[in-house]
Amino acid sequence: MTSHRPPPTNPAPARGRAALRRLRADLATTRAMPLPPWSWPRGLRWLRRLPHVLVVLAAAAVAATGADLPARLLATGHAACWPVALRRPVPAWWLSSAFFVVIPLAHPPTPANALWTWTVQAGVLLLLALRVPPASAAGAAGLSGAAGVALKAAGGAVGSWNLVLVGLVLFALAVLVGGVARGRREDRARLTAQIAATAQERAVRTVLEERTRIARELHDVVAHHMSLISLQADAAPYRVPDPPPELAAEFASIRANALEGLAELRHLLGLLRADAPGASTAATTPQPSLAALDTLLAHVRAAGLPVAVRVDGDRRPLPPGVELSAYRIVQEALSNTLRHAPGAEAAVELVYAPTALRLCVTNGPAAVAAAPTPGGGHGLTGMRERAAMLEGDLAAGPLPGGGWEVTAVLPARRTLREPPGQDPTTDKDSPA
Repeated sequence: MTSHRPPPTNPAPARGRAALRRLRADLATTRAMPLPPWSWPRGLRWLRRLPHVLVVLAAAAVAATGADLPARLLATGHAACWPVALRRPVPAWWLSSAFFVVIPLAHPPTPANALWTWTVQAGVLLLLALRVPPASAAGAAGLSGAAGVALKAAGGAVGSWNLVLVGLVLFALAVLVGGVARGRREDRARLTAQIAATAQERAVRTVLEERTRIARELHDVVAHHMSLISLQADAAPYRVPDPPPELAAEFASIRANALEGLAELRHLLGLLRADAPGASTAATTPQPSLAALDTLLAHVRAAGLPVAVRVDGDRRPLPPGVELSAYRIVQEALSNTLRHAPGAEAAVELVYAPTALRLCVTNGPAAVAAAPTPGGGHGLTGMRERAAMLEGDLAAGPLPGGGWEVTAVLPARRTLREPPGQDPTTDKDSPA
């Protein structure tokens, strides 16, 4: 039994046909391809349209080369192809090619002006090469060069053979310069897009890392309270002489539910405590609260940042999540001041409202220029995440007279350890 295999195909004709299709698609279109503005440093942005202005001025100068009225009209029409090429380079190239062929036949230029038809055509090729792929631009230059050589061979007034050679060199240089400039512009655009994507990925990663850190800290807080509930439920029956069996069973059920919830919490969030090999054990230390604020301010002052503190309202214990988030927000705001406003003074204000904690961290303008810091800081992202986690609000922005301000409102209901109406600073066992 013989197998019939298809004859081997030669890929060269297929590639050639594909190249011709691409060339036809690039050089047989009338779509607009505006010339992009140049990229300049921040202080020179007003020069972004300088190439467009120079092209128009050059076209006006070339249009004035005609000796008589017909020559001037032909020169003006041919030079007008340059401004047209700023927006539609392919139709401008076809129009310029028509002038390039018609002018030597209908109204031959003088020998002194024979070069300007080649120059105008080279300029159009340059503007075309800035917008189309190099292969298509080279094809257009080849067609233009072949037209020039054919005109010279047919006796057209396109100058001497040396001038034809100079014109062909101009065509090649136009395509080369345009292709290089186009490649550099595309590389710059890709680099800009990559930088933007990297910054976006870094911001997303920072948000995820901050959420992981917040979840780990809250895991510690919730696990502490669940353990406390379990211990209290286990010890409660022994605090009452001869407790009813129903009461003991209820406490046992509370303890069992607390232990089950604690086990599931540790199972779900246990990975958040997995540190990298060789990492420190700082994650196992107790989470800070506003009680450690004085220590934080002492460290900040030792680092060279004068900080004033003001507390309004009755200072009282707040839920652990609020205490932790408030401490972290103040810590991050002061750290940003140290990094970005060296020599400035800062102020921390805490307002204990009945149902919320309001905090405000402000700093004055920097006394000296801040040193550049590597990477993009995302401290504000973490602060907003903490406020949003507690259904609070956070705002940050510059002050009118210089400096920066961070304000946050964190809902803070009274804790179970503080019954309503009781002064947290009064001992429960003290006489009224």
